[in-house]
Amino acid sequence: NRRKKKEGNILEIPSIPNPFPELCCSPFASVLSASLLPKATSRKKQVIKVYSEDDTSRALEVPSDITARDVCQLLILKNHYIDDHSWTLFEQLTHTGLGRAIEDHELVMEVQSNWVMEEENKLYFRKNYAKYEFFKNPLIFFPDHMISFPSETSAAVSHSGILQMFLSSSTYPEIHGYLHAKEPGKKSWKKLYFLLRRSGLYFSTKGTSKEPRHLQFFCEFSNSDMYMSLTGKKISGAPTNYGFCFKPNKSGGTRDLKQLCADDEQSRTCWMTAIRLLKYGMQLYQNYMQPYQGRSGCSPLTVTPMRSISENSLVAMDFSGHRSRIIENPTEVLSVAVEEGLAWRRRGCLRLNSHGSPVAMSNMGMSIHRSQSWFHHKISREEAQKLILQHGLVDGVFLVRDSQSNPKTFVLSLSHGLKIKHFQIVPLEDDGKLFYTLDDGHTRFTDLIQLVEFYQLNKGVLPCKLKHYCARIAL
Repeated sequence: NRRKKKEGNILEIPSIPNPFPELCCSPFASVLSASLLPKATSRKKQVIKVYSEDDTSRALEVPSDITARDVCQLLILKNHYIDDHSWTLFEQLTHTGLGRAIEDHELVMEVQSNWVMEEENKLYFRKNYAKYEFFKNPLIFFPDHMISFPSETSAAVSHSGILQMFLSSSTYPEIHGYLHAKEPGKKSWKKLYFLLRRSGLYFSTKGTSKEPRHLQFFCEFSNSDMYMSLTGKKISGAPTNYGFCFKPNKSGGTRDLKQLCADDEQSRTCWMTAIRLLKYGMQLYQNYMQPYQGRSGCSPLTVTPMRSISENSLVAMDFSGHRSRIIENPTEVLSVAVEEGLAWRRRGCLRLNSHGSPVAMSNMGMSIHRSQSWFHHKISREEAQKLILQHGLVDGVFLVRDSQSNPKTFVLSLSHGLKIKHFQIVPLEDDGKLFYTLDDGHTRFTDLIQLVEFYQLNKGVLPCKLKHYCARIAL
């Protein structure tokens, strides 16, 4: 009875009048309510772990639809790094010794979903200067002997025209050449003539014949990712160190890998670049153009990219007069650098209460380079080559390391022409003073910092200027 009385009292309460009756009776009420009310977001948060070169790591809570570019931007902001549009998220498959730079538009969670649980795969945050270098300098990436054009295309095609053909939907240049292919289920490798076409990768069963009856399908790329071999001959037993492979999404293991091997770095770079363009097409160009959107005068394939931070900052200046000027004479640059270096050392010695003693100054000059980001204390020749390769084989990528064969000397490892070259830095003693030289004493430097800064401004005996250094960043 009490319940009935309460229900009766509730029913007897008069209803509150609606102050906006027109919204209830309007046929657009559902549309208005759906657009005005905040939408319930379905984005889930997940935690990813990102490593740096020195194996420090950072855990990030990110939405499930975050891209590789967004992860890089997040790490740049959190670590206060300078964004020069070369930061990259790198996927490394530890068990198979494979790795690749994740494209800027790829979803990170989709990449991780292809990992096998028992494998300790990792995401690395590092620089990759060669990520879009083929848009700036296609001549190096597409040698004439590896590329041919459709018969209806004129013979004279510029290298910018080659990129236009890669990005178009109607025509596509044909990449051809010899590759070593690992035979399925065997340890042996076989050298075959391959052709890359829009429909996929083929090899010829009869020499260099391109007739359809002699071509056999090898791989397509829509459901697989391309990786570079980071271990060379060690795991796969490849005939050379220039291996790459295709790993199907959701694959069961190494048995599903389609492994290939090139004879040199230039041909491997050509194959891998062409396959990237074939798979992603205009999306790659949009990724490349994204940092430059909103600038006036940006036309396709003619954009002058931003110079690197090192290029913008390393200019020799003279502030001794009423007006500043750029020093262009290499001899004057060197003399000014030596003079400023000695003055800086004298000030440093006074701060350290060493009273400018010659012994203290000598010890300081011998160890001051250890604090520089480009110096790597004790790494082998193979580790140096691997580090430069991961940062991209762009002219001017370099690092300085201790020499393993001679503990008193150092080695400058430099990328040029898609090759990694090593130059020995020799200490030279003259009149009780210690110098460092790359050219048998013709050009002398009081420490490695002066040497690196000089060759960042002048090519000298090197094949190119020092441009980008390989650093072991910490997260």
